Amino acid sequence: MSSAARMPMAGAPLTRAKAAMILLHGRGASAESMFPLAEVFAQPDIAYVAPQAPGGTWYPHSFLAPLEQNEPFLSRSLTLVGELVEDLVGQGFGPERVALLGFSQGGCLGLEFAARNAKRYGAVIGLSAALIGPEGRPREDEDGLAGTPVFLGCSDIDPHIPLARVQDSARVLEELGGKVTMRLYPGMGHSINEDEIRHVRIALAGLLHEQ
Repeated sequence: MSSAARMPMAGAPLTRAKAAMILLHGRGASAESMFPLAEVFAQPDIAYVAPQAPGGTWYPHSFLAPLEQNEPFLSRSLTLVGELVEDLVGQGFGPERVALLGFSQGGCLGLEFAARNAKRYGAVIGLSAALIGPEGRPREDEDGLAGTPVFLGCSDIDPHIPLARVQDSARVLEELGGKVTMRLYPGMGHSINEDEIRHVRIALAGLLHEQ
């Protein structure tokens, strides 16, 4: 049995799905906590796979901390996502048919994975999230995202995700070749709103349309 098949899943079975989405939960949450989003997205041809972070945490400190402070946990989490992507590819889902979506800490993890492993994905979505580590870090794989649709949605006063870091992440991901859409929501808390859901639906519909 594949590693994906052993993880919590929702949506279409992998055997008949046209695309797959990896859902990455926030700090202290569970894999299953992401599945209500799958129901809201209402895309019956997508398989949703949700890995579980050990102890509910992908890495122990703030995403703003020096990278070494979150090791070896960050590298382990990035490896887990990479293995899951490889597993899905092995089951016939090319990277362009795999979408990454995460909220909060999971969103940071998903964005960081895509930046470090830049290629054409189906979509990369960070909700209340930004790239991990010090601002201005050099990035390789210029144009590696090759037009991947990237969506960043966040409050302009999020207590955990500074506005400047969201803006910087949008710039970096665009420089890496992503087709970036950023939406900043005045006064919103650390949460997900209907406009973000709408953008995700558009991204998923576009992904399915390309198949």
